[in-house]
Amino acid sequence: KKGSDSDEVVQQEAFSVGSFVEFEEKKRSHVGKIDAVEHKSSGGARYIIDSEGKKFNIPDKDVRYSMPAPNSPGPAQKLYDEFVRAQDTPVQSLQDALDVSPDVLELAWEEATEEAEVQHETHADVTPGAFVQLVHAHAASAMEKYLTWKLLQSDLAHVFFKEIKSDGRVVAFRAKTRKAVDNAKQVFCRDQANEGNEICFV
Repeated sequence: KKGSDSDEVVQQEAFSVGSFVEFEEKKRSHVGKIDAVEHKSSGGARYIIDSEGKKFNIPDKDVRYSMPAPNSPGPAQKLYDEFVRAQDTPVQSLQDALDVSPDVLELAWEEATEEAEVQHETHADVTPGAFVQLVHAHAASAMEKYLTWKLLQSDLAHVFFKEIKSDGRVVAFRAKTRKAVDNAKQVFCRDQANEGNEICFV
C-alpha cells in the first residue's frame, strides 16, 4: 500500500559536507574533502569528493575513514595537509609517530584482554581513540586516531587484534584470544621479513 510506514525509505546517516575522508576508487586509495552529499531514493548516500582538485563521485560504501574538519579555515587546512601526508605512511613511521613499539602493542593487547575479563565482557573491543587512551593515558587527537586506525590494520597488529566492521568500514579492533595470538605470532615470525621484529624474541 502506497504511503504506508513499510514503504518509507530509511535515509542512511551520511558524513557531513567538509569532512575529510579516505576513500577507494578503482582499488586505489585516495584522501579528499566532501564537497556535496546526495541522498539516493534507495536510502543510501553518495558523495562528491575533491581530491587534489579532481572530483570523484563515490558511494558511501567506498568511504573507508572519515574525520570531521575543524570549523576555522586555518586549522582545517593544517589538519588536511597532515591527513594527506599521513595517508601513505609506512608501518615503522606509524609506530614512531604514535610511540607504539611492537612490545607496546602486545602490552595494549594484554591490558585490553584483562580489562574485558574484569568487566566480564565476552570481547575486548577497542576503537582507535580508546587504544591511544589505553597506551598513553590521554585523549586522542584527530590525527592520532587516524594513524592508530592505520597501524591497527598492519600485519603486525593483526597478530593481536582483528578488525570489526560496520557498514563495510573498519571501526574498531577486537583483541584476539591468547591461543589465536600464539598461532598468529608463529606465522608472523616465520616470515623472513619479520625475523628481526621484537615480538619474535619473546
